[in-house]
Amino acid sequence: MLVDLSVKVSKTASGNALDNEKMASFGHLGTHFDVMNKEFPLEFVKREGLVFNVRDIREREVLSGDIDVSNMFVAFYTGFIDDEGYGTKKYFTEHPELSNELIDKLLDKKVSIIGVDFAGVRRGAEHTPKDQYCADRGVFIIENLCNLDKILRGKNQEIFTVNTYPVNFEGMSGLPCRVVGEI
Repeated sequence: MLVDLSVKVSKTASGNALDNEKMASFGHLGTHFDVMNKEFPLEFVKREGLVFNVRDIREREVLSGDIDVSNMFVAFYTGFIDDEGYGTKKYFTEHPELSNELIDKLLDKKVSIIGVDFAGVRRGAEHTPKDQYCADRGVFIIENLCNLDKILRGKNQEIFTVNTYPVNFEGMSGLPCRVVGEI
């Protein structure tokens, strides 16, 4: 079964996103990779993936003790995109965060992609520097995923195959993409 993990961007959602987030332009609209100043490797197009259900963690950062880490595409299902909807001010300013300790652990495990169903692994002034920090270590962040619950099918974690299709832009810090999970 194939599951589209890419958020649909309507005219309304696009307008809201552009009004509420200065980075939500061209390469950063909807589901996208934050590649910063790096080239997206073609071998990242198809990866073994692992999604974790961290939906019940709302009042604190997601920590490494909340998951078992593996060497692959790692995604986090919080349900925030479902609860808040893509493009609102709250979506960009009050989303969940991954702890710096968890991000470092993922980098140590040499994951290739970190996927989230919200606007960034960190908020505010920490957002762009953390994306650059990861990209400098060969790990890309993919933001604004959806339908991760369909991959989980009620489980706390699930292995799946993930296919990513970034637009072939050059010199951009973000690459819009289509992401398809296969279970």
